[in-house]
Amino acid sequence: MSLTDTYPVWSWNPVADLRAMWAFPFMVNAFRAGTVVAVLAGVIGWYMVLRRQSFAGHTLAQVSFPGAACATLLGITPVVGYFAFCVGAALVIAAIPRAGQGGSGQEAALTGTVQAFGLACGFLFVALYKGFLGGINSLLFGSFLGITTTQVAVLAAVAVATLAMLALIARPLLFASVDPDVAASRGVPVRVLSVAFLVLLGTATAATSQITGTLMVFALLVMPAATAQQVTARPATGLAVSVLVGLAVTWTGLIAAYYSPYPIGFFVTTFALGVYVFARLARVLAQVLARRAPASARLSGGAG
Repeated sequence: MSLTDTYPVWSWNPVADLRAMWAFPFMVNAFRAGTVVAVLAGVIGWYMVLRRQSFAGHTLAQVSFPGAACATLLGITPVVGYFAFCVGAALVIAAIPRAGQGGSGQEAALTGTVQAFGLACGFLFVALYKGFLGGINSLLFGSFLGITTTQVAVLAAVAVATLAMLALIARPLLFASVDPDVAASRGVPVRVLSVAFLVLLGTATAATSQITGTLMVFALLVMPAATAQQVTARPATGLAVSVLVGLAVTWTGLIAAYYSPYPIGFFVTTFALGVYVFARLARVLAQVLARRAPASARLSGGAG
């Protein structure tokens, strides 16, 4: 008997399949947690892509791995390691000001250093751990199994607090992200906003890692936001599109993972990539058609 024979089979009756899937409390909790994570990552990720700090987000995602490994080594819940290491790494990256000549380059260099050191620490913690390492796949690639109601409540509380803090600084942060020099000249505390955003990004990364795993968290932070920016340049509409794409790929990823033996991170990443490619191709096609329309009009006018 193959491994796939032990998993449920999709019957092509969506209503019956969803009812059967949601009959299990762990799947209900998985959808609740996935929904919270998708909303949080969609909003934070939109600002991250706008600020061109995807490399920082990628590094914080990688740092969540040594955080979870360290917590496992110490015998405490991995969630503590997720948040401690992600927020700590965000504060380290924030030590380099982004504004001014060479600021972005210095931040990228420090970010790469943090990523390399964090991964090295993760491998060290795994080597020092003498117990069963079967859970390492869940840390790296994510798992929807074993999500408790308490974890969902904690995750929701963290998401509400993070989004509330972001809402307080949303307008000046948008100004500082689009044109930091002009924002600074207008009295906007660009430096403080940069540090605050990195801390919020670290918090969101730690929360997202619990669902997608440390290697796939980047999918929910970057791809929905990148897709939204292919669709529209309006901030409110872009945020909405980012959240909707995140919800769609998370829900479909959970369903696909339930009916297969493969990790949820793979499905979430694949679906998110597919949506991004589609949005990118649609934008390129729209630009080509827009350029051809005036040319056609001039030709028809000349012929007339």
